[in-house]
Amino acid sequence: MRKLTIEYPLSTKSPKIVWDMISNAAGLQKWLADKVTEENDTMTFTWGHPWTERDTKQSRVIEVAKYNHIRLLWDYHEDSPEAFWEMRIEESDVTGQLNLLITDFAADDDEEADLRGIWDDNLERLHRVSGL
Repeated sequence: MRKLTIEYPLSTKSPKIVWDMISNAAGLQKWLADKVTEENDTMTFTWGHPWTERDTKQSRVIEVAKYNHIRLLWDYHEDSPEAFWEMRIEESDVTGQLNLLITDFAADDDEEADLRGIWDDNLERLHRVSGL
């Protein structure tokens, strides 16, 4: 497994605004997947529309620190708990602006390039829908 970390500068100084976009189904549905539902500590992500091919994956929330980070584990990585994915809010010491740090894991170089592209697209969508 290869660890991938992406730092994305945000145009806000409010951790609450960012937290609302990364910590619950309603916020995540605005930018990460077409549909997100939450039940207990499991989030279900669906990409695609009912009239097209759809992809659904589940992720269990394994750690939460409010206004700081949320760490999840995809159901297909249950046997590799070190292969979590995480969204972390950090403040820049230089600018005082917030950054969103994404941590994810790829199986190999090819998957790492694909994963980076997926996150880049997701973060652009986050900016488009929220101004962050």
